[in-house]
Amino acid sequence: MTGTTRSSNGLDDRRKRLLFRCWHRGTREMDLILGRFADAEIGNLSDDELTQLETLLEEADPDLYAAITGDKVLAADVIGPLFARIKGFPIADRDV
Repeated sequence: MTGTTRSSNGLDDRRKRLLFRCWHRGTREMDLILGRFADAEIGNLSDDELTQLETLLEEADPDLYAAITGDKVLAADVIGPLFARIKGFPIADRDV
């Protein structure tokens, strides 16, 4: 899989913007991690979770990737329940 599988049709502007930002990070690794999570979950996230996602997206890719892989700890105001969900989300193709 190399890109989004979810259409932005039916999403409000905030969710559309976040979906795009998750797939256009600047590093392919973060595109795949955040993009796949957003494809699956963006329509179900609460306003609070959307705010948490916006906060996460402000982090630099190397720092965020290091935090997801366990090589770095981000500030407490950045990590939270949504970060834990992203970290535990399967990113590999299920058919492989």
